[in-house]
Amino acid sequence: MIEYRIDRRSGVAPFAQIVLQTKEALLLGTLQPNDRLPTAREVVEATAINPNTVLKAYRELERDGLVEAKRGVGTFIRSDAVTAGLGANSPLRGELEDWAARAVAAGLSRAEIDALVRATLDRHYD
Repeated sequence: MIEYRIDRRSGVAPFAQIVLQTKEALLLGTLQPNDRLPTAREVVEATAINPNTVLKAYRELERDGLVEAKRGVGTFIRSDAVTAGLGANSPLRGELEDWAARAVAAGLSRAEIDALVRATLDRHYD
């Protein structure tokens, strides 16, 4: 099950962080079709955000066709949700994991690593 992390200093709304983290988990294969998302209560307990924020994020994911809410049971990844082949066994993911570990060992902060990755991606994607 996914564990959401909310960065209050990021400038990104908490509901948007939940949506982005869910989409990333789908792309990476961390979340699979029919997996259950944590309940709003579980997310609130783990992140100390408002339950309406969680529900807003889940509604957006439902509008995007990625999840479906089953009343009284929970919110689940739809069986037809798109997953990419970037799972744990991908050579590219392994290389990125190695690079990130080296960056942290070199003393770069999360913000510095994020800025470096974004700048690099910006050069490759106009």
